[in-house]
Amino acid sequence: MPSGVRLTSLTAGQLVPYGGDRAAVVSGELAAAFADGDRLVVVHETGDLLHIPAAEHATVDAAVGRAAAAFHSLAAVEDGAISAFFDEFAARLEDDDVFAAIASANDEDVARARAGGRSTTRLVLGESMRASMIAGLRAWRDSTSRRDSVVTAIDHGSWEVEARRAPLGVVGFVFEGRPNVFADATGVLRTGNTVVFRIGSDALGSARAIMEHAVLPATHAVGLPDGVVNLVDSTAHAAGWALFADRRLGLAVARGSGRAVAQLGAVARQHGVPVSLHGTGGAWMVVSADADEEQLALDVHHSLDRKVCNTLNVCCVEAAAAGRLVPIVIAAAQRAAADRGAIARFHGTKRCAGLVDACLDDPCELIDETDLGIEWEWEHDPELSIAVVDDVAEAIELFNRRSPRFAASLISTDPAAHERFYAAVDAPFTGDGFTRWVDGQFAFDQPELGLSNWQGGRLLARGGVLSGDSVHTIRTRARVRDHDVHR
Repeated sequence: MPSGVRLTSLTAGQLVPYGGDRAAVVSGELAAAFADGDRLVVVHETGDLLHIPAAEHATVDAAVGRAAAAFHSLAAVEDGAISAFFDEFAARLEDDDVFAAIASANDEDVARARAGGRSTTRLVLGESMRASMIAGLRAWRDSTSRRDSVVTAIDHGSWEVEARRAPLGVVGFVFEGRPNVFADATGVLRTGNTVVFRIGSDALGSARAIMEHAVLPATHAVGLPDGVVNLVDSTAHAAGWALFADRRLGLAVARGSGRAVAQLGAVARQHGVPVSLHGTGGAWMVVSADADEEQLALDVHHSLDRKVCNTLNVCCVEAAAAGRLVPIVIAAAQRAAADRGAIARFHGTKRCAGLVDACLDDPCELIDETDLGIEWEWEHDPELSIAVVDDVAEAIELFNRRSPRFAASLISTDPAAHERFYAAVDAPFTGDGFTRWVDGQFAFDQPELGLSNWQGGRLLARGGVLSGDSVHTIRTRARVRDHDVHR
């Protein structure tokens, strides 16, 4: 096909080159579905052919266009108006009459998801989530704006140069079905950015209600430009692909797990859009032979209260004290399960299976070392992998090689061991106790947009917590005092 010719149709069996030396094959189903005006994206990393219907592209194009226009208008808005938006948004969520409409929409979402056999753990917008959203919004209200703060300044005498924080632009989000993302991700307004959401289909009704009854009224009440917050009203995965392929984005954020997040990240990267992925989780705990038993029991128990990305997933116990400490780990996990009216499920490597089985009525599932990289996606019954290791150094090596390199905790009474652990373990989040501290709002008093692991490499110039406050770029400004200065 000559360069510049628009693609209007596909043929079954047609080859689509990618990666320089490979080709994907168009299926009959794709060929039949593809129409004039549609778009085709070939994922260079995998060869996946992604079909974006014209209607989905148009919906996303319009949303990003509104956000781009609003971004330039937002530059003239005072910080006080942005603070007032967060306050107004929080007040509307706090108003029982307003929230009733949102709760009703959420009830419908939950019922639909349950009828389809899907998880509702993060979908239910109950009083706890509501309170957390309100607290997060008020944290943004009270936070100091740094959208034009000086990062560094070099004074040359006759002239000076400043590096200043500046807004990044339009931020695109693709989230799983979690209604609370609005409170988290509208935080990008704090630093002068605008936002476009595409939320999982299970939570779309809740998202529509939050936009209608809280977000849009709040923006209008305080006079923010139209389009500062946009919802892509679509249940199609293609809408997410179209969003991440839009070069007008300053940042693309994908929050979820597994292949879908990796695919979205690949789409963004090949279109030149910076991306922050929040995918595979599962925290690791390394138990030293000198671990305090009471502390260990508390740390395991408090790391298994519910399933999220920072839930304890793998526990490595030093062999020298495994006979004493493995039963404590198991008992603490069983207590966490009992708190939920559930049953703890265990997976053990061959080396520790006997110790685990001695504490259980039924044998644990035997796993290989390679299985330590699996994140157990449990809904009700906590799941935990247990491995016996020769020493902490072996546990670190296993973590660095098998885990998604996310969160690691060492239970030990030796301060020097903690320093060695921190230096050697390849994780953005390290600790000395329970794993569930890894949370932007809990740890840093800032609602998080997501937590990044290092599975795909370390991050450039920012930490593993992405918050609205960290979505910025740097502008450089010169001030010349003596205009006879020259190079």
